[in-house]
Amino acid sequence: MPSSGQRLADRTSEALEAINEVVAIAERLGHGWCSAELHRLRGVFLAATGADKTQIEASFCEAIRIAKEQKSISLEKRTEATYAEYRRQKANESERRSLDYLFDDLLQLPVFR
Repeated sequence: MPSSGQRLADRTSEALEAINEVVAIAERLGHGWCSAELHRLRGVFLAATGADKTQIEASFCEAIRIAKEQKSISLEKRTEATYAEYRRQKANESERRSLDYLFDDLLQLPVFR
């Protein structure tokens, strides 16, 4: 039986598709009141699916732009916090990869063979 985390991961792409549909509908109907949050969520789900960094950052930046335009400080701050967490996680991943390469190099030294 899959864990709840596995079930959620299996549905991430479905959630992303639904968000994209809702964004298109909201834009077409002029319902901009939910656009900032939808773009923030798009960024979250793009990150969860391992999408291109440019797409992820564009979603977060669009959410921040819309929130500022709407003068919604809470949505602006929420998106900034989510975006900062995404960047922190990416920096940690990069740092871990650098350390992995360093340890791999160290293990090739004659002392460790």
